Amino acid sequence: MADRVTRCHRDWPLVVTFHGSDLLGENLSGWVRKMISRYGVLCSRRAARAADGVIVVARHLVRALNGAVSTVKVRVIPCGIDLDRFKALDPFKCKDRLGWSPTSFHVLFASSNGDPVKQPWLANAAVAQMNQSNRPAELHCLSGIANQEVPVWLNASDVLLLTSRHEGSPTVVKEALACGLPVVSVDVGDVAERIEGIEGCHLAQPESADLAAKLGLVRQREHRLDPALAGRLEDLSILSVAQKLKRCYEEIAFDRSAARRFTSLDSRPIPTIRRADKVAASVRQ
Repeated sequence: MADRVTRCHRDWPLVVTFHGSDLLGENLSGWVRKMISRYGVLCSRRAARAADGVIVVARHLVRALNGAVSTVKVRVIPCGIDLDRFKALDPFKCKDRLGWSPTSFHVLFASSNGDPVKQPWLANAAVAQMNQSNRPAELHCLSGIANQEVPVWLNASDVLLLTSRHEGSPTVVKEALACGLPVVSVDVGDVAERIEGIEGCHLAQPESADLAAKLGLVRQREHRLDPALAGRLEDLSILSVAQKLKRCYEEIAFDRSAARRFTSLDSRPIPTIRRADKVAASVRQ
């Protein structure tokens, strides 16, 4: 779609935003979907070349453009989160509302439909290893949940688990941090950047044993994240991100307008009479 739009419409400044699989592909899908996604990646890069500006939601996606455009043309602007909705709530009240046991260790898995890219079998294996201890662990999939209920699930959980093969900038990680929920994740997308220096959050190897060990550290700590973390997330609020997008659009529109004015001035024809006079004078000499 982005490729078609950038080829058909050149009367206005065009900005293309990439979120992940549009540049990374779907390498764990079936062969038909895999081939379609590879063609989609080529179309994405072609659209990026044709657009006046490119937005990616995480820094590693700049590399995924594979040199299709100059980095000067690319801006990194992650998706914003609603800090009025995603905030710390009473975890015991949230557990009670969902009917979850107050004595179990609740692991929330950020997957909705068994997508192989999310590697749900790895999450299941990690939680199964945890269940060899005294306090049972329960895995809950964030699937088919109404949007307004997501903050309740995040606050009822004891940890968010992410085992994806690849990601762009997973919004659920930012929402979890806003709710004070610890995160255990493989090094994927921009998760390392988001949880860097946050006590209670851990990166793990994509192996069930290491994931179980890191989940065990969270269970042993038995604390949610520092409430002061909310101030660190202001830069990711929907208002802050909206302001960044506004500035981005203004800059691109200004650059496009300036380029057109320059092209218009540079392409004015030299008066033919003056050119003819110069040729005639040269012949006479």
